[in-house]
Amino acid sequence: MNKTLLAILLLVAGLGAGYWLGQRPHDTTAKMTEIAGLSQSPGKPIYYRSPMDPLVTSPVPAKDSMGMDFEPVYAEEETGDDPAGTVKIDSVMVQNIGVRTTKAKRTSLSRIINTVGRVDYNETYMVRLHPKTNGWIEKLFIDKTGEQVKEDTILLSIYSPKLLSTQQEYLLALNNLKALRNSKIPDIRNGALNLVKSSLTRLKLMDVPAHQIRELEQTGKIKKALHIHSPVAGIVTRIGARQGQYVTPKTELYMIADLLNIWVYTDVYEYELPWVEIGDEVEMTLAAVPGKIFKGRLSYIYPYAESKTRTIKVRLVFDNKELLLKPEMFADVKIYAGTQTDVVVIPVEAVVRSGKFNQVFVVTSPGKFEPRRVKLGLESDEKVVVLSGVAADEEVVTSAQFLIDSESKLREATAKMMEDLKKKAEMNNPTVPAGGKENGDIAK
Repeated sequence: MNKTLLAILLLVAGLGAGYWLGQRPHDTTAKMTEIAGLSQSPGKPIYYRSPMDPLVTSPVPAKDSMGMDFEPVYAEEETGDDPAGTVKIDSVMVQNIGVRTTKAKRTSLSRIINTVGRVDYNETYMVRLHPKTNGWIEKLFIDKTGEQVKEDTILLSIYSPKLLSTQQEYLLALNNLKALRNSKIPDIRNGALNLVKSSLTRLKLMDVPAHQIRELEQTGKIKKALHIHSPVAGIVTRIGARQGQYVTPKTELYMIADLLNIWVYTDVYEYELPWVEIGDEVEMTLAAVPGKIFKGRLSYIYPYAESKTRTIKVRLVFDNKELLLKPEMFADVKIYAGTQTDVVVIPVEAVVRSGKFNQVFVVTSPGKFEPRRVKLGLESDEKVVVLSGVAADEEVVTSAQFLIDSESKLREATAKMMEDLKKKAEMNNPTVPAGGKENGDIAK
């Protein structure tokens, strides 16, 4: 008997609890509706939407393809002048979903580009030496590559029949000038002087050195072999002739490079190109010279991209007085690219990127987040320049913005649907015209 009574009591309690729990959702919904300040009576939805796709709606209760009931949607309170998609979240929820914010700052933004460079000769300090006439190499004074020479160093001596005849012409012109210097006829004197000048010019054009011309004038003796001197100081990097070899003006006798000033070639990617400017400071380190930092500058940006790597070659210039930098060395390079000054900067993580536009969420008041489309500029060190859309000192969301973005899109879609419903209602129930009279009560 006691067991039967206990079973009946438990059954009654279970039915009562089930009835109470069944009523709670309605009460909770009504309470939330009351707090939100709905414009319609509680429990009367304006439409229903799919729980899986909020854009799928129905004016009456329905089920989706998976058998899930559509959720009722009630009219929300007016948002006033808030832009479409503005999201309001209470402080507890803001903390629970981990919303973090930061202020947009007006500051300077710079970028350091790390790349790899190759040391090479400075093309403007390279000399390729050719003879001015045909002849034979009598003697090489500089016969090894890598030798360092000074300007006007004797490189070789060459025998050339044409040089011999030019020397002979010059001696004859000098003797003729001596004989006709005191002539009373000006044309004869001028002719003799012009002949000397033209012969001397031919010798100079054939690279006969000044000291051998003076020696020829003083002694009056023709030299079989004439010297060829180095026109610049530098390192002999190539020797194109040997003793006894017959050479012509096409023969490259020497290549001399000045290594006191060195070029370095490196590549930058296309997205880094907007930062790079001629004159940027650069630093370079080499495994061959540990512990030393070479400082230089960016001197040229090539006007084309490499077809295979899709990079753009740039040229750097370095002083090399200690001759530590040697062509064909590899180096690690840092380019201190041009600085963007007085720009509005926000963290990259604050930007919600879609295929069509970029957007951030701005905190307009506590718990209120307004979506803003932004135009972005250069990006560096996890920061990006905002060209338009956000002003300095405005607060932007840097985390949980994707959750806010989902709610924003949902609210925006709901607002559009509400506007469509309102327009349909106005069409079915026209407003009273000005003057306070209905259409049928217009004064006759």
